Amino acid sequence: MTDTHEPIPAAKPVIGEEEIEAAVRVLRSGRVVQGPEVAAFEAEFSELVNMRHCVAVNSGTSALHLTLLALGLGPGDEVIVPSFSFAASANAVRLVGADVVFADIEPDTFCVDPAAVEAAITPRTAAIMPVHLYGHPAAMGQITAIAERHGLAVVEDACQAHAASLDGTPVGAFGTAGTFSFYPTKNMHSLEGGMVTTADAEVARTLRLLRNQGMEQRYANEIVGANMRMTDVSAAIGRVQRAKLEGWTEQRIANAAYLTEHITAPNVVTPKVAEGARHVYHQYTVRVRGDRDAAMARLAEAGVGNAVYYPTPIHRLKPYWEPDQKAGRVWELPETERAAAEVVSLPVHPALSARDLERIVTAVNALGEHL
Repeated sequence: MTDTHEPIPAAKPVIGEEEIEAAVRVLRSGRVVQGPEVAAFEAEFSELVNMRHCVAVNSGTSALHLTLLALGLGPGDEVIVPSFSFAASANAVRLVGADVVFADIEPDTFCVDPAAVEAAITPRTAAIMPVHLYGHPAAMGQITAIAERHGLAVVEDACQAHAASLDGTPVGAFGTAGTFSFYPTKNMHSLEGGMVTTADAEVARTLRLLRNQGMEQRYANEIVGANMRMTDVSAAIGRVQRAKLEGWTEQRIANAAYLTEHITAPNVVTPKVAEGARHVYHQYTVRVRGDRDAAMARLAEAGVGNAVYYPTPIHRLKPYWEPDQKAGRVWELPETERAAAEVVSLPVHPALSARDLERIVTAVNALGEHL
């Protein structure tokens, strides 16, 4: 029977009066691109990543792309990337002309498996790109140790993991650089936008050149760059959201804890959290053992929004699958394939009420043993 209440959305962007007022303030100021709001946002975001240099750009994808350019990666280089991620992770590698080498994931965290990373290293490997998927930090201690042994860069894809940490160190502060997205459904947003974090002042300067047509001073172009700047409207909204992030994060963690405690359906496996990890639950992702499509349909009928992130691993997407097939390249990624066939993400966002959480649990537990 369909629930008579309003459907619970799987994700819900927050745009409140404070965000609107911040945008209007900037529009009235006339300083709307790469101005004081961007500089202030960079400084405030730096507090999340152990005071690393922060460079704001127009999207999370641009953050990844420009980071690889700033590190000098290009044709002939390989970057190790988990296939279980959004396509942007691998797209950024292709955009600089480098080759993507896919690695399998750990079944519990859905993040890249350090053992698979080490096995994928070749003489052409230049970087490792761990993805902190769903808000759970990857095994950065092992990954950075592997990178140090082999002289590799580490580019953290932290686009889903604002304020996540591992053993007290925030994501975005482990690698050569970290990248974040401020897309509307992320844990915090700026309508659209991205951020690169790095401890290397020269990398940060190169990033600032790359985002602004290769120039620091107007018409004094130093390198070939592009227009990937963040607007001050976006930065002003991001600053408001940054101030709210910790409260929202604690609410996400509390919502996830409630779901994990109360979901008892025998064919639904709730998320696990690695020791020392702060999982910030961009997504609350379960595994469904059985007919996933039927489970999703029944949840939707009960008014519980749900989605699959990601139904097709990157290595099976057309831009990657077809060239690999022609080259005779076969990726053995059993955990990735299994996850893509089983995962479902449930609502966990901070706008959920106690009644919403009860409805989610009731709908999931009603799936029973018959899928």
